[in-house]
Amino acid sequence: MTIGIIIGIVVGAIALLAIIFTIWAISVYNAFVRLRNQIEEAFSTMDVYLKKRYDLIPNLVETVKGYAKHENETLTNVISARNAAMTATDPQARMENENILSGTLKSLFALSENYPQLKADTHFAQMMGELKDIENEIASSRKYYNGVVRKYNTKREVFPTSIIANWKKFEKKPLYEVDDATERQNVKVQF
Repeated sequence: MTIGIIIGIVVGAIALLAIIFTIWAISVYNAFVRLRNQIEEAFSTMDVYLKKRYDLIPNLVETVKGYAKHENETLTNVISARNAAMTATDPQARMENENILSGTLKSLFALSENYPQLKADTHFAQMMGELKDIENEIASSRKYYNGVVRKYNTKREVFPTSIIANWKKFEKKPLYEVDDATERQNVKVQF
């Protein structure tokens, strides 16, 4: 073998490796873009169900007001939490405010336990059924969101895909987690 053939083989091997690396890098980059778009879709889907819940809460509060006139503090807290969750601008703040809203809704449910006439009201029962369905949809969409985020964050952190993630600045996405202060507490119902 002559030196020219050896140099040709080395240059060919380097070119082949460069092509393989480029194809791999494009593939990894595209996978990150797909996952990022799935995260945005999952958050948007969750947002639709949250909007339905926001729309239902004022009706629930008004119904409860008719039966529980002296429970203004609880009702005011529910509306304040709803408004804060609706106006949150970034996903992290939205998640935190949603956890607070869930906690205040629990106090509204507990309040309804103290008023048998309220529980017997068909309009209230219908709204509670709607809210239960919406809460199930929210839980399902949160689960999907967290699954996609987990997949994205894992891909972002494992080697060798972490090279592309760092190079193209794919940032870690937050999971939708339960707030210890509001969600993990039992609701206190007193008669």
